[in-house]
Amino acid sequence: MRNIRVAVVGAGPAGIYAADILTKEHENAEVDVLDRLPAPYGLVRYGVAPDHPRIKEIIRALGRVLANERIRFLGNVEFGVDLKLADLHLHYDAVIVATGAAADRPLEIPGIDLPGSHGAADFVSWYAGHPDVPRDWALEAESVAVIGAGNVALDVARMLAKPADEQLTTEIADNVHRGLKANKAKDVHVFARRGPAQARFSPMELRELAHSPSVDVLLDEEGFQVDEASQKTISSNKGVRLVVDTLLKYLEASPTGASHRIHIHLCQNPVALLGDGKVEAIRTERTELDGTGHASGTGEYVDTPVQAVYRAVGYLSSDLPDLPFDHAAGVIPNEAGRVLGLDGQAVPGVYATGWIKRGPVGLIGHTKSDAAETIRSLLADLDGIAAPEHDDRDAILEHLTDRAVDFTTHDDWVRLDAHEISLGEAAGRERIKVVPREEMIAAARGE
Repeated sequence: MRNIRVAVVGAGPAGIYAADILTKEHENAEVDVLDRLPAPYGLVRYGVAPDHPRIKEIIRALGRVLANERIRFLGNVEFGVDLKLADLHLHYDAVIVATGAAADRPLEIPGIDLPGSHGAADFVSWYAGHPDVPRDWALEAESVAVIGAGNVALDVARMLAKPADEQLTTEIADNVHRGLKANKAKDVHVFARRGPAQARFSPMELRELAHSPSVDVLLDEEGFQVDEASQKTISSNKGVRLVVDTLLKYLEASPTGASHRIHIHLCQNPVALLGDGKVEAIRTERTELDGTGHASGTGEYVDTPVQAVYRAVGYLSSDLPDLPFDHAAGVIPNEAGRVLGLDGQAVPGVYATGWIKRGPVGLIGHTKSDAAETIRSLLADLDGIAAPEHDDRDAILEHLTDRAVDFTTHDDWVRLDAHEISLGEAAGRERIKVVPREEMIAAARGE
């Protein structure tokens, strides 16, 4: 087999799995995984609530991949700024784009731009300690609405309802703990357009809502609708059945008088945010299932007083310099991972994997199979891919150094990781996440 070098843009699960599969399938492959952040793991590190300890297992698995000597992590390198596509073609046989989806999908309803209306992805980035978002988040609202029927909506609701000090067993950053400590929210309302069998919650996430003794989870009985299609789904899908069973328990539970409450409203479609200069209420239309699992409006509207709204209606990928992008679908156009140009033909040596390839759907298992498909396409194309101009693996490091790019390596990440753990140990915790980029890099350097 010929020696090949591949650049993977994006150090989240999609990119790391692609690197892992490629090095297993091709014994002479070397991979550089690039990321604009100084630390790896993408949304696993920066898109998950800090009170999800099971995510640590995924990080450990990804860490074992990055420890492979044929895989290098190069962080704090921004594609399109520090390295352009043409630069990568000079140093690598192929490029795999795995930048994921981190922006909020828009929700086009009246009032969505009022002050007090937020995208869930922005809030998630804040409480996950992302270095590129503001350090402070005003949490003045006593009653809050969360729009969405997926796990991100549950995470946002739980973070808003759960007292800050209960988070001190996690890796929560200090500025986030301070912000949540000042949170005034007492009632959090989660609105889903359809019924219990159509909710996209995972059973575990849904059960976690009730784990805090300070939070009552209350379900609006009127929206608990099960039509013929719903019943078939419940009977045939264990995950859906577990979700519906958990929702039934919330429906039957009596309030304990807890200081915080999460209200789940099913079959209520948000149609407008109301307020004079700021969010003061959310208007929803009651819906009814039509027998096929779809919902239609009833013409009955409900106004719920709230002072803040978080929309969790999905993530959206962003376009990248020098690469085609389908703005309607929110993906890089591709066929089996081969990036397609405007003429519909494959762009030589450029591939995509993960959410930027297929959209923000699916779990870790889907990400692995998706990466495998892309790698199969890349390996099948090898004979037609020209070798790069530079044959020295370290030439890219010299290129970055010449451009004064303060890139981080896997060894730097190991030092940053140890530093965060030491900060946690000093406070009797497992870890405290470092947030400012400059502090991350200083810790990575051992300074």
